[in-house]
Amino acid sequence: MTKVIVGISGGVDSSVAAYLLKKQGYEVEGLFMRNWDSLMNNDILGNPTLQNQNICPQEQDYNDAVAVCKKLDIPLHRIDFVKEYWDYVFTYFLDELKKGRTPNPDIMCNKYIKFDYFVKEAKRLGADYIATGHYAKMEDGYLKRAKDSNKDQTYFLSQLNKEQLSNVLFPLGDIEKKEVRLLAKELDLVTANKKDSTGICFIGERNFKNFLKNYLPAMPGDVVDIATNKKVGEHIGLMYYTIGQRKGLDIGGSKDKMFVVGKDLTKNILYVSFGDNEYLYSDSCLIDTVNFNCDLRPTKCSAKFRYRQDDIDVNLTYLDDGNILVKYDHVKAVTPGQACVLYKDDICLGGGIIKEIYKNNEKIWYL
Repeated sequence: MTKVIVGISGGVDSSVAAYLLKKQGYEVEGLFMRNWDSLMNNDILGNPTLQNQNICPQEQDYNDAVAVCKKLDIPLHRIDFVKEYWDYVFTYFLDELKKGRTPNPDIMCNKYIKFDYFVKEAKRLGADYIATGHYAKMEDGYLKRAKDSNKDQTYFLSQLNKEQLSNVLFPLGDIEKKEVRLLAKELDLVTANKKDSTGICFIGERNFKNFLKNYLPAMPGDVVDIATNKKVGEHIGLMYYTIGQRKGLDIGGSKDKMFVVGKDLTKNILYVSFGDNEYLYSDSCLIDTVNFNCDLRPTKCSAKFRYRQDDIDVNLTYLDDGNILVKYDHVKAVTPGQACVLYKDDICLGGGIIKEIYKNNEKIWYL
């Protein structure tokens, strides 16, 4: 019998994924990963889980995973990747913030933890395949969007290579979230009504500003109107802001909407603009850390510059250094550090990390 090791997180999606695989006739076993230790990692400030709780959320997740596997009558294994998560995901997250960029740790968590260290442990346990509760598909060797377009998670899988996707099953690729919930209720799984996890991958909900104080010193500075070069306020630290941000700026004195449009790390200046104006827009970007998961190399395709964004038509120029110049028409708030994920119809080709932004063939100097 073909053996599948499923990443059981203690959530409803992985619970139903395990059930579906067992129903399809696979020999199914679960593997729970523990990737964050609040006390070991000095996760004190901004952590709402340290007070008034008898059990930390990760241990509750593990208990839920145990209950699900018992109900489904499948074995459950457990492993810690706390050090690996810190070394390959959280350190990257902090380093990007120091550079004034806006990182996506979920993408790197998939690349280095879920589809690397997890896979190695699954193989040690004798797995022929691994499976997760991601909403995505593997068809004819291609990574494709899920049936539930609202939950599709191919964006977060864009840094996986062909080898990492070669022995992966995504049982939820052809099922919608509402069906997952109904199935879990019919099976009387403890996760049926459990809230979906949010926040930073494997860390969860945090007061972001206070959480970062555990690791990075806040450096207040000036907020400057980019159109007039006049100071309009003060910021609490460049790392707390992202391009296109409008809420949480705490600066009064104008009825116009105010947006973050750039950062100057050398002078510690946060640039803003008033109103939805041209400072927010660009027409091309350079992406590095380029990864393709198939042999397709189109010059025309579509892209997403952030999760849940509508597809944007792009033209690609493949550079000799392995980077890609991505051209598009007048797009708002393309942000350094975020992922540019490439699609050809329903196929997710891979993508890269946004390094530089351009308008009219000139690099935007304030990013």
